[in-house]
Amino acid sequence: MSREKPPNGRSGRWAASRETSPAVRSGAAATMEQPLSSPLGVSTILAKTDWSEPWLVGLAVFHVLCFLLTCFSLQHYRVQIGHFLCMVALVYCAEYINELAAMNWRLFSKYQYFDSRGMFISLVFSAPLLVNTIIIVITWVYRTLNVMTELKTLQHRMKAEKDKKK
Repeated sequence: MSREKPPNGRSGRWAASRETSPAVRSGAAATMEQPLSSPLGVSTILAKTDWSEPWLVGLAVFHVLCFLLTCFSLQHYRVQIGHFLCMVALVYCAEYINELAAMNWRLFSKYQYFDSRGMFISLVFSAPLLVNTIIIVITWVYRTLNVMTELKTLQHRMKAEKDKKK
């Protein structure tokens, strides 16, 4: 495969703007901004990704470590809150990370994965972080329901003891 051609068959708007002449760029930019008739699906993007690239392996290790921290922080609220806020901040910055990666992809990757729609970064970066945040939110809701149940049970006991004394 050519180093210039990404596995998904598109080069993205940033790569095209750097590799073509100004006259071609203006026409290419207008063409690229039009919506595709059939956007690439999740399975297509995942299947055409070269998962042996070191930065993707590093990203996978990062996600495994985030998941482990999510699991181990279940008993430590402050750590969990900090972890939650960091993950939400990373997801919020994903668009900026995508733009930066699209401009500098040759420094760390064989292929240009970072398109203007952000589909690739959403799948491999944001989605796993969001899964971790959902796990944390579900844990918080579960704990809140348990505390509310215990409180109501305690209220009933106190009311029963009060009625018994009368």
